[in-house]
Amino acid sequence: MSNKKYQWFKIAESSEALNWQSNNMCVVEADGKKITLAKHQEKIFAVAYKCPHASGIMAAGNIDSLGNIACPLHRYKFNLATGRNTTGEGYYLKTYAIEQKVDGVYIGFEVGGLFGGLF
Repeated sequence: MSNKKYQWFKIAESSEALNWQSNNMCVVEADGKKITLAKHQEKIFAVAYKCPHASGIMAAGNIDSLGNIACPLHRYKFNLATGRNTTGEGYYLKTYAIEQKVDGVYIGFEVGGLFGGLF
């Protein structure tokens, strides 16, 4: 069980209400941050808007059959669930918690941090 705490933001009434592109990705905004959503095998993932390498817009890339998202600039790939780089360059793509509930789709930003529970 995770001890992480999140601040949740509703981003859509349902998965179908999101503006999915033909590559099964879209961009949403929550709490002033742009986030890339990716759909793979009917599951939604939330990752950073830009690639950590050269700032390529992740939603302009593609998703491979293994569930890796590829940056459109240099084709660096990242695991959608963990953000780990799978092509060996050593970068890490920020991931976010996402939940589909009866009343909508929510994205969670981790709150706290190193001293979050002390004050």
